[in-house]
Amino acid sequence: MSVQERKQRERAERERLIVATARDLAEQQGWDAVTTRRLAERIEYSQPVLYSHFRGKREIIGAVALEGAAELAAAVRAATSAADGPREQVAALARAYLDFAARNPAVYDALFQLDGGLAYAQEDTPEPLKDAFAALLESLSEVAGDGVHPGLFTEVFWASLHGLATLTRAGRLLPEDALQRVELLVDRLVVV
Repeated sequence: MSVQERKQRERAERERLIVATARDLAEQQGWDAVTTRRLAERIEYSQPVLYSHFRGKREIIGAVALEGAAELAAAVRAATSAADGPREQVAALARAYLDFAARNPAVYDALFQLDGGLAYAQEDTPEPLKDAFAALLESLSEVAGDGVHPGLFTEVFWASLHGLATLTRAGRLLPEDALQRVELLVDRLVVV
């Protein structure tokens, strides 16, 4: 291994450490607790080292969001691949999405609530974000219904899931009705 390759590998490892540490800190204490000073202390590097990887917290949030998008896509695909039939796939998609949001609140915030400097629904949208949407579209395009654009249907279904995730997390919906909400959403929106 050349010196250049070793330095690149070390740089990538430091970057992964910064992102993982930011994510852990945000999951434990919220994004307000994530500062470059605290990150530097936790990873035992100076603040200038952090700034050599990320220009600031916004870029760190973006990196966490991209990582989370890949995880969300994988979770949705795993859940839908184990389900039989379109309706069951959509129900599995909804449960996987809501479970991801509940288990990873800081990552979910990085993806959908905070400014991570990422472009959504544009030409320059990063691939992990496009792939997360594609993971939803794969199951939902089959059930959109005649004359309904699959992408538009996916956006509406996703918005419904996002609303459920956000309201549930805020304590504005009864937790014991979570499964009934998924069933209702699937029953009313899915045309099979």
